[in-house]
Amino acid sequence: MMVAKVENQGEARYDKVKWLFALALLLAGLIANHYYSQVPILLRTLVWLIVLAVSGFIASKTQKGQWVLEFFQDSRMELRKVIWPTREETMQTTLVVAVMVVVLALMLWGIDGILVWVIGWLTGQRG
Repeated sequence: MMVAKVENQGEARYDKVKWLFALALLLAGLIANHYYSQVPILLRTLVWLIVLAVSGFIASKTQKGQWVLEFFQDSRMELRKVIWPTREETMQTTLVVAVMVVVLALMLWGIDGILVWVIGWLTGQRG
């Protein structure tokens, strides 16, 4: 366990260098994109995708990068376990919600009308 802790500390030291390198690469890509603005946009976009891929690869080799990759893998695995409703179930649920919204809107409109009438009658503004 002590050996693993020492290895993690050594890797963490190199993680800062990796993050700095990844950020420096992104910054260099940004500057190059501005400097070479006369180059066709398709080529600049392709270079940006390559810069992003390399920078992402470098960042993925850090401890936090590994954690993020594992998180996305676990999320994807959990998403596969979800039982999605059928089209018919979705349509029925949507219809029930829409009907309830209309019913409640009409009820609130009616209560509002009654309250306006009662307040008008109490204040003497309605005859």
